[in-house]
Amino acid sequence: MTIDSKDYLVPPGKKVDLSKWPTIVKPYAKSTKQYKELLDQHIEKLSSLQQLHYASHRYALLLIFQGMDGAGKDGAIRHVMSGVNPEGCEVFSFKQPSAEELDHDFLWRTTCRLPERGRIGIFNRSYYEEVLVVRVHPEILRSQGLPEELRNEKDIWAQRYGSIADLEKHLHRNGTRIVKIFLHLSREEQRKRFLARIDVPDKNWKFSTSDIHERKYWKHYMKAYEDCFHATSTRHTPWYIVPADDKENARLIVSQIVLDALGGLKMAYPKTTAKRRLELLAIKKLLAK
Repeated sequence: MTIDSKDYLVPPGKKVDLSKWPTIVKPYAKSTKQYKELLDQHIEKLSSLQQLHYASHRYALLLIFQGMDGAGKDGAIRHVMSGVNPEGCEVFSFKQPSAEELDHDFLWRTTCRLPERGRIGIFNRSYYEEVLVVRVHPEILRSQGLPEELRNEKDIWAQRYGSIADLEKHLHRNGTRIVKIFLHLSREEQRKRFLARIDVPDKNWKFSTSDIHERKYWKHYMKAYEDCFHATSTRHTPWYIVPADDKENARLIVSQIVLDALGGLKMAYPKTTAKRRLELLAIKKLLAK
């Protein structure tokens, strides 16, 4: 069964109603064995493309993962990127901003972590938190030290969407390709995963009472995500809404999205010049002695 990543893409300017986007779809693999085989195939292709990406040194790739607590962001990153050379990939998780970060504009801390050409950067949460969690909890906005005239909650979100879109447009013009993935989890599946974190001792460390607190704001988060997708899914920097209730299926979809992103880049291994070729032949003669 072929995975078409376009099935999960949010068209530019489209209003999104997350209640109409599935959190689970028909599995692409008929068994766990087939799932592992398919994922291994994706990982092998990804490893090859990442090597080419690193060698060609023309583009940078930024993967952004967003989702509610328990959606499987860590697992998707760990499994999908397991075959990538660590030398060409970096993962950053963005938690609560530090005092230093709050003294800068809201894009500063993530801009400092953007990937270089030839590399893959992965943001586990990102600057989008500033139009998601901060929107759901406006008291955070009031504690960010902004001048009062810039804290107008009636238009600040539109302004921040604009800042994000401008940044992403700038990055695209300069060779950074951005893929934004939302792992779409149902509230019921989140409840089951939270219970598992309590019942399984090895998963206790993952659970926090703040996770339960945020469940109270589920509808508010869904609204914030819907508005965010409508404002920031563009032709060059689209959002993908990936059904996340089935972790294995979600990982197959995510890996296909990443493969398509890398496969769409015009990449080639650097060509050896005639002068360089003569140098190599001379070295070969020395090694033959």
